[in-house]
Amino acid sequence: MTSILVLNGPNLGRLGSREPDVYGTGNLEDLRVALESASRSDHEIDLRQTNDEATLIGWLHEAVDNGSPVILNPAAFTHYSYALRDAAALVTKAGLILVEVHLSNPHAREEFRHTSVISAVATGVIAGFGFDSYLLALELVERRLG
Repeated sequence: MTSILVLNGPNLGRLGSREPDVYGTGNLEDLRVALESASRSDHEIDLRQTNDEATLIGWLHEAVDNGSPVILNPAAFTHYSYALRDAAALVTKAGLILVEVHLSNPHAREEFRHTSVISAVATGVIAGFGFDSYLLALELVERRLG
């Protein structure tokens, strides 16, 4: 069974209560249920969240070591974490899929959110569709896995 890592960065543990007008009213458990419902039975969804940059980097290293595709919402780390960017590059350089996702459209928000240091090393980016950003990423990953 292929494990698909769904990794979430800082403050995403507050989904459902943090700025619901921007991020929606669903929480991480709701996201887990949506992903598991949408997934084919031969793929395990491994959803994780951390506020810690080092933990997120370690999970990307784990993806490389285990050959796991990644759906990554780097949250605030999107805009400035070169260490996370380098770890994400390890995933794609290993021939694995890494889809950068965002609940909101960063380009429609404050100017500092317009730049992603992750996008250039990601396989692709899906943003602005709420939980559907993750579901679209999952559909793509599963299609690519065959």
